[in-house]
Amino acid sequence: MPAMSTLILYSPSGVVAAAPLRRAARRLSALGYQVDIDASALARHQRFAGDDDTRLAALHRVAERAPDIAMATRGGYGLTRLLDRIDWPLIHRSIERGTRWIGHSDFTAFQCGLLAHRHGVGKGAAPHPDRPASGVAGMTWAGPMACGDFGGEVVDDITEPCFVEAMSGALEAVGFRTEAGFDGLAARGTLWGGNLCMLVSLLGTPHWPKAATTRGGILFLEDVNEHPYRVERSLLQLHQAGVLDAQKAVLLGDFSGYRRSPLDRGYQLKTAIAHLRGLTRTPILTGLPFGHVPTKVTMPVGAKVDLLVQGRDVLAGW
Repeated sequence: MPAMSTLILYSPSGVVAAAPLRRAARRLSALGYQVDIDASALARHQRFAGDDDTRLAALHRVAERAPDIAMATRGGYGLTRLLDRIDWPLIHRSIERGTRWIGHSDFTAFQCGLLAHRHGVGKGAAPHPDRPASGVAGMTWAGPMACGDFGGEVVDDITEPCFVEAMSGALEAVGFRTEAGFDGLAARGTLWGGNLCMLVSLLGTPHWPKAATTRGGILFLEDVNEHPYRVERSLLQLHQAGVLDAQKAVLLGDFSGYRRSPLDRGYQLKTAIAHLRGLTRTPILTGLPFGHVPTKVTMPVGAKVDLLVQGRDVLAGW
C-alpha cells in the first residue's frame, strides 16, 4: 500500500451513528490510511444521512477531491433518490485519477449507475503516478463499509486483509467453496451485480447497466432480510427479463436475516435456487463470501474476471 493513502468516509445513504464511524476512522488510520471524515457524514434528515441535496453534495465533493479510496459509511437506503442528479462524468473522472469507490448494499445503485453511464469517459485527468491502476471505466469495488465492517467491536480477520490488499492493487483473485456439480467450469466476463433488491429496482431505468457491458458477464448477488420466496421472485424477474440467460455464471453470496414461516412447509432458499437452475442455462454457484455478513471479500465491479472451478473450489481472478 502506498504510504499514507488518502481515504474519505462519506454518507450517501442511511443515517449514521457517530460512535461506530469514529471507531472505524481510528481502525482505518491504524492500518496506515490518512483518513478524513466528510463534513456531512453525520448529517441527519429523517432516515437519511442528510437531505438529498446534502448527500448529493457529499458525493460530488468526494469526487472532486479524488482521494485514493472513497468508502461509504453505510448502506440502508438513499442513493436511488440521487441517481437522476449525479454528475456521472465527475465520478468517472475521479476514477480516472485513481479513486477506488467501495461499498455494498445500497451502494449497488451507485455502482450500476456508473456502469450505465460510461459513455464519454476515458478522456479525463491523468491518473496519479503513485497510485495503483484504477482499472476500466466505471470500475468500483464491492467490499466493506465503514460502520458495519470497521466500526464494530471486532473486525473480521478475512475482510480486513482482503480489503487492504485490494486497495493496494496486490489482490488478484478471491476463492471460495461451492456445491458439487460445477467441476471444470471456466468462464471469463465482466463482474457486476451486488444487492439483489437494488439491482432489480433499476430494471427499465436509465441506470441499468448497458447490455454491451453485462452480456456474457459474471453476475454476483446477495441480500438480507428477504424471505426465500422474495429472493426467488427477484431472480425470476431477472430471468424473465433475459438477464440470467445472458450471463456466463451467477455467483450467490449470503442471503440471511429472514424469518421462516409455518406456510413454507419445506420451502427454503435451496428450493428457490433449484427452481431457478431448472429455468436458466446459466450455472448458478452458491458460497460466495459476500453480503451483509462479517466475512466478505473485496471484488472489482466492472472488471473482467476469469472464473475457474476445480472440484468444489472456485477461483475468480482479475
